[in-house]
Amino acid sequence: MTVLADIIDGVREDLAVRMDSVSLADLKALVAEAAPARNALTALGGTREVPTELHVIAEVKRSSPSKGALATIADPAQLARSYQDGGASVISVLTEQRRFGGSLADLDAVRAAVEIPVLRKDFTVEAYQIWEARAHGADVVLLIVAALSDDELREFVALSRELGMEPLVETHTAEEIERAVAVGARILGVNVRNLKTLDVDRNVFAQLADSLPQDAVIVAESGVRDAADVAFYVEHGAGAILVGEALVSDATPAERIAEFKTTGAAAITARTV
Repeated sequence: MTVLADIIDGVREDLAVRMDSVSLADLKALVAEAAPARNALTALGGTREVPTELHVIAEVKRSSPSKGALATIADPAQLARSYQDGGASVISVLTEQRRFGGSLADLDAVRAAVEIPVLRKDFTVEAYQIWEARAHGADVVLLIVAALSDDELREFVALSRELGMEPLVETHTAEEIERAVAVGARILGVNVRNLKTLDVDRNVFAQLADSLPQDAVIVAESGVRDAADVAFYVEHGAGAILVGEALVSDATPAERIAEFKTTGAAAITARTV
């Protein structure tokens, strides 16, 4: 069994418990009363061929399957505010509990603390989770191509947009990029971590650069350790980075985000001159 399959098995077990506790009808009622979703696509610069700045999706992440515990994060709201102060465009909140130590309570706390869009980062395998994300104030949901059939992917993209959210469609291979493009992904992530093995290879991003669409926000996911990694991703077409470990393990995450944005801006200028 792959790591991804094992994680999804746990996600389905936990999801069954929540579905027994909160009905889909109840979630729909909460969504009907919720404030409209914030426009994450605009926050990330929109669909333009050449980005005008590097956007940072900053992650509230306590642990990971590959590294174990990363940070305690006693106050996710405070951390999210520091991310916003540092110039993050979107806050990503891990809500998967077993491997990442997250929760919907973290999502609620972050949503109440910041004005910028919030991504509910989890392993979406049922439409219920998309309604759940919106009910808890998410503006973006993660859809992992490797975890979904083409029909599910198309259905979940459509539902996300129906609820006012723009999904981040995550890929790892050229074939997955083709599938994401086929469903009209506007925010397309390339995760350089292989979710089946957890191996990280930053060169995957460069290898896939020619396969990336020009009319989508391209997000480099995983493997961001320092400014050199940021420059590498931007040089190969990223308009945004999703970064967690480097921020939660830093005593001054706002300053680190500002550093990444400055590095990204210089790399974008170098691409366009």
